[in-house]
Amino acid sequence: MTPANIAGMANLNGLNIVALTDHNTSKNCPAFFKAAKAHGLIPVAGMELTTSEDIHVVCLFRELEDAMEFDKFVEERRFRFPNDPEIFGHQQIMDETDNVLGEEPDLLINAANISLEEAFEEVLRRGGVAYPAHIDRPSNGVIAILGTFPVEPLFTAYELNDGIHNEEYRERFPMIQPLAHAVSSDAHYLWDISDAKFSLELDDEPYSSSKVRNSLIDYLLGKTKGGANNG
Repeated sequence: MTPANIAGMANLNGLNIVALTDHNTSKNCPAFFKAAKAHGLIPVAGMELTTSEDIHVVCLFRELEDAMEFDKFVEERRFRFPNDPEIFGHQQIMDETDNVLGEEPDLLINAANISLEEAFEEVLRRGGVAYPAHIDRPSNGVIAILGTFPVEPLFTAYELNDGIHNEEYRERFPMIQPLAHAVSSDAHYLWDISDAKFSLELDDEPYSSSKVRNSLIDYLLGKTKGGANNG
C-alpha cells in the first residue's frame, strides 16, 4: 500500500477520485497527490483518525495544505509508543515513485488524545469534513464502541464499508437518515481497493480537481445533494 501503487490500482479499478487516509497521519499525502495526478485521478488528502474513545473518523480536506496543518495538530496529541516493525510493519514515508524518505518510529494505530467532538470541530475549522468511519463494522466504528449512533450527531455524514447495509442501518438508527453517506473500501491491501460499484454525481463544471474535491466536501457537509447517490 504505497502511494504510487494505490494510485495505480485505483486507476485500474476505474475510480475517478481517491482519498488517502492513513491512520493518524497525512505524511504520505504529498506523494499520493503527485502519483494520483500522474494517473489522471483526483486526489483527496485525508486521515483516518482514532479518537480518544477509540472510534475511527474519516477526515477529508479541500486542499493538501489543510491536511498537512491538521497532521501537525494530531502529531502533538498522539500517545507515543514505539512501533515494532516485525508485528505492525514499517511505517514508511515515501515520495511519488515510492522511494523511502523516512520512517515514523512511533505506532500510528494508537488512539489520539482527541475526542469525537473535538475531531469534528478541528477538521471543520480547517475547511474539511469529519465523519464516523465504517459504522457497519464490528471494530472501531461509532456504533460498535458506543452501542448506537449519537442521538443528536454533530456529524453531517457517515461511512459504510458495504453499501448494501445502508437501508438496514437507516431503519435501525433513524438519526442518520438526514445525513449524507459514503461507501468506501477502507482498503489496507491493494486487492481490497474496490471498483466504482457505488458512486456519486458531483458538480465538476468548470472542471478542475479542486472543484470536484470541493463538491465532495460540500456534499458530505450536507451543503449539496449528490445526484443519483447510492454510495
